[in-house]
Amino acid sequence: MQNVKRIWSIVVVTMTMTLTIASWSVGSVYAATAKEIDVNVDVALKQFVQDVKGAKDFLANSKGILVLPKVIQAGVGVGGEYGDGALRIEGQTVSYYNITSASLGVQLGAQMKTILLVFLEDGVLNKFRKSDGWKAGVDGSIVLANLGAEGSVDTKKFNDPIVGFVFGQKGLMYNLSLEGSKFTKIYK
Repeated sequence: MQNVKRIWSIVVVTMTMTLTIASWSVGSVYAATAKEIDVNVDVALKQFVQDVKGAKDFLANSKGILVLPKVIQAGVGVGGEYGDGALRIEGQTVSYYNITSASLGVQLGAQMKTILLVFLEDGVLNKFRKSDGWKAGVDGSIVLANLGAEGSVDTKKFNDPIVGFVFGQKGLMYNLSLEGSKFTKIYK
């Protein structure tokens, strides 16, 4: 009986590692082109402005916006997250980034989401742009916006230099964390 449990444990660990590595490699194999990223960023921004009252003015008053439109998060015990996006300043793409993270714990499933990081201060944006792999919670903190019942945003609501929004096909997502996520500049 103990041998069966041990074999079962080895099978589960092997499957988990295989699925995790496979999900990370899919991001590398199917890396989007700069044009594809820009089109997806345009769609994500349009959706955000359409769904969130005051979003257009809020984004216009920002110093920069990092948009990661198709972030895939998956896990079976061990999880991972990957997605490509673009940093926009004054409406123009200035560079491309990816997000990666890993996690351990009770988890099963997969989801696709969009992440927007809105930079409200020049100094923080410049530090982000100069870093070689910026890590949330280490190199800076991100306050995740909770729009609440009124469902609107404005710059007066936030005192933090970086405001994050995470949304999916069904709108803004709650109770998420970007802590430990790594944002790395990529060249397209």
